[in-house]
Amino acid sequence: MKFEEAVDIVSEEPLFETGLLLAGGVDPADLRRQLSRWTRSGRVRQLRRGLYVLAPPWRKTRPHPFLVANRLALGSYVSGLSALAHAGAIPEYVPETTSITAGRPQLRSTPLGRFSFRHMKPGLMFGYRCIDLEHSQSAFVAEPEKAVLDMVYLQPGGDGKAYLEALRLDFDTLRLERLEALAAIAATPKLARAARVLREIAGDTPEYEAA
Repeated sequence: MKFEEAVDIVSEEPLFETGLLLAGGVDPADLRRQLSRWTRSGRVRQLRRGLYVLAPPWRKTRPHPFLVANRLALGSYVSGLSALAHAGAIPEYVPETTSITAGRPQLRSTPLGRFSFRHMKPGLMFGYRCIDLEHSQSAFVAEPEKAVLDMVYLQPGGDGKAYLEALRLDFDTLRLERLEALAAIAATPKLARAARVLREIAGDTPEYEAA
């Protein structure tokens, strides 16, 4: 397969996997050799085994970091500070995309950025949904309330008032009733304590009281 033929097939895709180029009787071994050559020449960038992105100027759509994260670790969802920043629940810009996975924890540095994956037991993998992103992309992302609870669960002392206040959460964005409901579903004492502390912090926040 020539590079121009591959571009015709995948240029509209933010990311592509090897299988997308195997239609029409393409020899898999030959395709793997070609992908290696294109990667070495800088025309294609490999994100993980079998997952690639075209380099500019051949790429027409820049992949959203949340989509990349979902595809790097199948079955994961974006959470933590990344989900909170996207929802406008914290003031900070977050340069690294954090996700929750039932698989092994890992940190990946790719041509499209840094992606961290934190392990959580399957019973706590809930409270996320598929959201629409720009350029007709979509990804699984935690609700902001679940993103807070994920951080609390993974952080030693995460249910403490000092840690929760340091997050500078926007209580106009967070739904405390939803957070409390998710904490109840998790049935974890640490998350129940965090929900009570957050209710206390929100009660001390003038903006929240006015609402």
